Amino acid sequence: MVIPGIDGSDEAHWQSRWQQEWGGAAVRIAPGSWAAPELADWVAAVQAAYEAVGVAGEPVVLVAHSLGCWAAACWLEAVRPAGVAAFLVAPPDPRGPAFPRAAAPSFAARAARALPCPALVVAGEDDPYCDAGVSAGFAREWGARWESGGTHGHLNSASGLGEWPAGRALLATLVADAG
Repeated sequence: MVIPGIDGSDEAHWQSRWQQEWGGAAVRIAPGSWAAPELADWVAAVQAAYEAVGVAGEPVVLVAHSLGCWAAACWLEAVRPAGVAAFLVAPPDPRGPAFPRAAAPSFAARAARALPCPALVVAGEDDPYCDAGVSAGFAREWGARWESGGTHGHLNSASGLGEWPAGRALLATLVADAG
């Protein structure tokens, strides 16, 4: 399941490239509030995508970026599904100075809580939306492993990651660990 951040991920974003490669095996969330995110709408979109991709007994991996990490975490906390793993890339700091409070006020009060599944947080050491120490703290609170995404900013299209092979390798470790 592909869970982008505000406005979705454009064609140059690693999420879009991976989704294109995965074809029909991947489903992208489709909230009605891409530009002015409403948490309840995004969580409902995650549920709808899960229902579209989820096959009883088959593992599902949430591949989330930015604000999508918080939508994924909120959904996981509420639903607590079995057979799911979460790949959470560049979660923004809801309390940080760069958080888009005006555009996404319903996300601003989020706090990380233990997730009911294997999870991996990958964050840039120079992400303008979240200090690396803060994202490592989110990982601890989520019960997730933390990995550095290097000095590539917010790990988005502007980072120039292309297919992001290092991210694919990290995703593979999560899938192997989730077994």
